[in-house]
Amino acid sequence: MTITSYGKKFNFDSFMSIMKDTVKNYKVPIITLIAVQEKDPFKVLITTMLSARTKDDITAAASNRLFSVAPTPQKLAKLSVNEIEKLIYPVGFYKTKAPRIKETSQMVLDYGEVPDTIEELLKLPGVGRKTANLILGEAFKKDAICVDVHVHIIANRLGWVKTKSPKQSELDLMKILPKIFWIKINTYLVAFGQAICTTAYPKCGRCPIIMYCKYKKKDVSRI
Repeated sequence: MTITSYGKKFNFDSFMSIMKDTVKNYKVPIITLIAVQEKDPFKVLITTMLSARTKDDITAAASNRLFSVAPTPQKLAKLSVNEIEKLIYPVGFYKTKAPRIKETSQMVLDYGEVPDTIEELLKLPGVGRKTANLILGEAFKKDAICVDVHVHIIANRLGWVKTKSPKQSELDLMKILPKIFWIKINTYLVAFGQAICTTAYPKCGRCPIIMYCKYKKKDVSRI
């Protein structure tokens, strides 16, 4: 299939093939790793909540500590907020996340399972569109595009969208990308954004998709 970037069409299947080969040696995003290893929507949900504004290695360590004590919503809901805080520290905003995690665990118990629609997921405390879409895609393998800062910035640099917010990028990407790639695009671009096309200092000189990008004109010498 083809999509248009900066007024020119290019083969998106070839682009995704390059991305697959490029990121296979990079660290898999922690949410993808949890989804593959655990196959547990509840653990994907909680890990996703922990990951907001937190590096993957810190998120991984915190989720391991938390799930070693409370691997189920029943056990996690019984922990005190203070206990959760101690287990998840030093994730970003841990004092805000702890009560939300406890409340979310109780709501999952009330539901009987983790919700599998964006409407119900958005009712959980601390769950926004990015988190909801990530859970739908990774935990339930439903068609969803999760747009974090990496996906938002890279999609704009590549010229796929011209947007000012991740939410608008999500809506615009849904219009131009085939559903078969919706889950993969987040996995690939997050890993790529962490290693090469970083938000503040993209390493354009090492970029394997430079031929698709107009942003390179700003500084192709970066390595």
